[in-house]
Amino acid sequence: MPIQPTEKIWMNGEFVDWDQAQVHVLTHSLHYGTGVFEGIRAYETSDGPAIFRLTDHIRRLFDSAKIVGFEIPYTVDELIDATKQTVAASGLPSCYIRPLAYLGYGEMGLNTLPCSVDVAIACWPWGAYLGDDAVQQGVRMKISSWTRHDHNTMPPAAKTTGNYVNSSLAKVEALNAGYDEAIMLAPNGLIAECTGENIFVARQGTLLTPPISAGALEGITQNSVHVIAQDLGFEVKVDNIARSDLYIAEEAFVCGTAAEVSSINSVDDRSIPCPGPMTLAIAEVFHRAIRRQEDRYKDWCETL
Repeated sequence: MPIQPTEKIWMNGEFVDWDQAQVHVLTHSLHYGTGVFEGIRAYETSDGPAIFRLTDHIRRLFDSAKIVGFEIPYTVDELIDATKQTVAASGLPSCYIRPLAYLGYGEMGLNTLPCSVDVAIACWPWGAYLGDDAVQQGVRMKISSWTRHDHNTMPPAAKTTGNYVNSSLAKVEALNAGYDEAIMLAPNGLIAECTGENIFVARQGTLLTPPISAGALEGITQNSVHVIAQDLGFEVKVDNIARSDLYIAEEAFVCGTAAEVSSINSVDDRSIPCPGPMTLAIAEVFHRAIRRQEDRYKDWCETL
């Protein structure tokens, strides 16, 4: 989906016009993929735009930078405030938000230690990543030929720009083969995650989601879904999942900031019951929670 420009982007402490938000062609992160980022959503609520789990996302941005080995020159609270200012400046009732911390122009080579750290925050309108009917109709998935990173190759716990070359290869492969999305395996052959989403699979009435040790990013939407599912009375376990578990799943879905909650209707052309009852129940509560319509989850939504 093409990006729809908004008026301003926050860059290093000040707002600049959308078309002037530029970096030098020799910016370090452009060459080596050393940036860290987040994907966040603001939703229209009765109290104005509210940003879903903003503090958790900004904290994860700082964790990613620490794993990669550089220090963001702002505090968590400063970037929380900057994010709110960016959404307010856009005038949008709802939007997708992209904070990015990257190594800037001035040094070249693999030694990142002398590099400056720049930060930008942008937002724009963006609909459902896997389609507006993804809960009811589901998405077609395939197991990717591309393997998810090993922990000692590229740390999958860090949301780094370079890591997503791996995901992009898998996504394009799936689209070219006629599928909607790809599922990536860990080096040991177990399920890790999708190209941009965490995955839940129902087996024998229990919802399973892969552990961090399998290469799954510690998802904030994944955590929200886990809490909602348990509050609904469903049994949820963080445990290893084999690809065969997908083929005989009672139901399955993916979740993430961009995809929200989306059903899976097949994996490698093996059909999965869709939409499943647990998926529908979770998606319904999640849809209300992100719009501050569920009292028990209102603290997940930070108003401007």
